Amino acid sequence: MWSDLVLQAAIFVILALMFLFSQSIPQKLLTKLRLFRRRSQLQAKRHFVLAAQLLSEATSADGARRAEAEADRAIALDPTDAASHILKALALERQGFRTSALASLDAALSPLAVGTLSHTEKTDALLKRAQLQAAGG
Repeated sequence: MWSDLVLQAAIFVILALMFLFSQSIPQKLLTKLRLFRRRSQLQAKRHFVLAAQLLSEATSADGARRAEAEADRAIALDPTDAASHILKALALERQGFRTSALASLDAALSPLAVGTLSHTEKTDALLKRAQLQAAGG
């Protein structure tokens, strides 16, 4: 009796899986998940570009503060992007917060984010970190 129930349950599971795969339902779900991740990455890039524009145009600490806020939004959407961490460090340095800028550069050079940097970008970030540390940060 138990073997019959187990056999019927196994046949039902196999039929359900065959139906799902014949309708491409798992592939559609994976595609939607990929699109969701891609959208958040695009939004993060938008915030990064806006922060870079604000920082390049900033003449006061207020402009650097707005650039830092946009960089924070980009980091919240994609924390593995080292460029956003570096941009935040530059905005913090412009405001005069050297120790916070060092912490942000450390986050950019962490194993989680450093993979997104090229060799020259990594070298520039390390040089900037050394300059901040030498300046007393």
